[in-house]
Amino acid sequence: MKEISKFLSYVLRHAPDSIGLSLDANGWADVDDLIRRAGAAGQSLDRAILRQVVATSDKKRFTLSEDGTRIRAAQGHSVDVDLDIAPMVPPAMLFHGTAVANIDAIMTQGLKPGQRQKVHLSLDEETAGKVGQRHGKPVVLRVDAAGMHSRGIPFWRADNGVWLTDHVPPQFLRS
Repeated sequence: MKEISKFLSYVLRHAPDSIGLSLDANGWADVDDLIRRAGAAGQSLDRAILRQVVATSDKKRFTLSEDGTRIRAAQGHSVDVDLDIAPMVPPAMLFHGTAVANIDAIMTQGLKPGQRQKVHLSLDEETAGKVGQRHGKPVVLRVDAAGMHSRGIPFWRADNGVWLTDHVPPQFLRS
């Protein structure tokens, strides 16, 4: 299932065109079209496999529509999509995991989305630490989400619980 999850992450978040797939404005792909195009690209999928990947993904990376006819990545897109989720009041504190090597730039410029559309923030330090480990020696930053929100900076919560924002200015960060 891990191989299929990686394939879906790549196609639904970054490169739908790699298999000729089209995403709508909100990042949704037609399940039947995905299955057909994945098969043509050498990746065997069916509805049962997709349901299993969605249900068992440890990071809940994918969302199936209620009727099961569409699928999308919950967040993390580098392609231009509007997840069509309403801004929300965030918890007072959120967390961001990164590598120690990135700290100087982050504390000067703040958190930027990089190749993604939004900055990703975690609800707890443990999750943020796991994210940071992927990039080198980890460090967890505290984000004053309440302070940002009070200044009109919007936040969104993706289907999988990851908090999103456009940018975290350095004055709202603590290591």
